[in-house]
Amino acid sequence: MISILASAITSLIICFMIMPVIIKYSLKKNIVDIPGDRKVHNKLTPSMGGISIYIAFIIASLIWTEISLWSQLRIVLVALTLVFFIGVRDDLVPLQPITKIIGQILAAIIVIVVYDIRLKSFYGLAGIYDIPQWFGIIISIFTIVVITNAFNLIDGLDGLAGTVGSLALLFFGSWFYLTGDFVFSILSFSLFGALIGFLIFNWEPSRVFMGDTGTMITGMMLSISSIHFIDSNFNLPNDHPFRLNTSVSAAVAVLIIPLVDTLRVFIVRIVRRQSPFKADKNHIHHALIRLGLSHSKTSLLLGGTQFAFIGLVILLKDFNDNYLLAGIIVLAVILSLFLDHWVQKQSEKQSAV
Repeated sequence: MISILASAITSLIICFMIMPVIIKYSLKKNIVDIPGDRKVHNKLTPSMGGISIYIAFIIASLIWTEISLWSQLRIVLVALTLVFFIGVRDDLVPLQPITKIIGQILAAIIVIVVYDIRLKSFYGLAGIYDIPQWFGIIISIFTIVVITNAFNLIDGLDGLAGTVGSLALLFFGSWFYLTGDFVFSILSFSLFGALIGFLIFNWEPSRVFMGDTGTMITGMMLSISSIHFIDSNFNLPNDHPFRLNTSVSAAVAVLIIPLVDTLRVFIVRIVRRQSPFKADKNHIHHALIRLGLSHSKTSLLLGGTQFAFIGLVILLKDFNDNYLLAGIIVLAVILSLFLDHWVQKQSEKQSAV
């Protein structure tokens, strides 16, 4: 337990110490995010905070993981380092979306082929268990790419990505520790600590953004963790005290905010006959900002919603996964529709005035 807490504290301190240097250097070299029509900030803000997150995460992970376990650790770190450099390049010189996706696929293949972290079953969803290995690899790659990019899409508000990411990592890190998976527990808590250190500078009013550098690392780590969680949890003995009968539902609940937000904006864009990849202001956090909430209140509200969904699956851990997953989806849709209705009503009131 001491090493787990130490990894989080170590990464937090390192990130906190490095971040002012990154901010000063970014301002000096004009490596900043420029305000625009699709942005919610109104000042030049350094956008390379992900570098501090990465450095703190790597150092803490290496320090607090036993050398005998480094062979397992290094595979994940190699994949995360690959997406880190893709993120750095994109923050400095924007890449085409297809280039970033290819990089994410390569990182996913490294983890899947070398570490064998993949979806090896359908885990009872729709009554299906066994699937061909090739199909498991394909859906694992798809899952990693979707979650990585979904997390990137929610990074549009002070404190939001850090809050959502840290809550998810806290859940995964705690569960991995309780089930004896110390490598993934250390990885989760090391990144958790780095995100807390980042949030000190990213909370409203933000002094730095994590940029694609930070979202790519965090999103990739969350996607790998979710797949590893689903498979590991499902294969625990039925009488294990920390086994959840809701493997898939739990993973979806932990990542509910980025997943629902991504699905929501894609549907809205398609209905409006726009490209699903076209940037706009139809994200959940944009809707809440239009209702008059501040950045910090929006981040806390969405973080609280995520926490409630996590609590729900823990409370209903013995429930049937199919029914609970359906319930989570229905509840998420209802909340999203309610938000859209609320925004429309507020807009009509303002127009009437």
